[in-house]
Formats: sequence, C-alpha cells, structure tokens
Amino acid sequence: MNTDLRERIQRSFDRQGLMTTLGARLEAVTEGEVQIALPFSTHLSQQMGYLHAGAITSIVDSACGYAALTKAPAGMEVVTAEFKINLMRPGIGQHFLAIGRVQNAGKLLTVCTGEVRAFAGESDGPDSPHKVIALMQATIVNVAEA
Repeated sequence: MNTDLRERIQRSFDRQGLMTTLGARLEAVTEGEVQIALPFSTHLSQQMGYLHAGAITSIVDSACGYAALTKAPAGMEVVTAEFKINLMRPGIGQHFLAIGRVQNAGKLLTVCTGEVRAFAGESDGPDSPHKVIALMQATIVNVAEA
C-alpha cells in the first residue's frame, strides 16, 4: 500500500472531531476505497436501541469523502456536495463497517458509492457474515486546502 496515501487520509481523518466523538476509526485505505469502522455504543443509539441513522450516515459519508480524497490531486481537500442514502435495515450489530468506493473521479467532482455493513460479533473481519444496512451515492467536490 502507498504509505503516503494512507498518511494523507489518516492526517485528515484525525482532524475530524465528529469521527472522534463517534468512536470511529480508519480501518483501511487503498486508492479509490476507504473503510471506516464503528463499534456499537448505546450513546449512538436511537429510541429503540438501534444505531442511529445519523451515525450510520456520518461514517459512510466520511468513507465516500476519503475514498474521493485518495484520487484528489495534491493540495486539494474534499467536501460533500450531495448524497442519497437508503437505510435498508435497522442498525443492529456489535460493530459496523462503512466502505466508500470511487466510481468516477473527474477534475472537480467525484462520484462515490458507499455501504454500511453490520456485524454480530465484535471481531469479525470485513468478509465475515454481515448484513448491509445502508447504501449511499455521493458527489464529492475537490477544493483547495485552506
């Protein structure tokens, strides 16, 4: 793996207060794909005890954004311009994995897809039995670093 790419994404991820607040961690980085893990916490639940849609949306939005950043030129950052999310199942699981993938990277706009997987066990790998609970399509915009 390109360590410069991983370091670039990790540095940006570490500056995100929301990911820290949620307890999310950067799981994997490859060109065009980023995975973010989130353990279940009752602090992130909704009234019926499921993982809140806001937490689900936050991790998959970030996974898509960071996937786009792996394709962005040096000196650029990214922001989300729009997304659509389908929440297909309740957020039931011990931990969750958001996977963002670049579908097309243009000069300014990158189109990504994302999914969130729910795992029953605490130490399941990404290919372990899981349920896909959400799908996202996002448009990410390249912007100059501040």
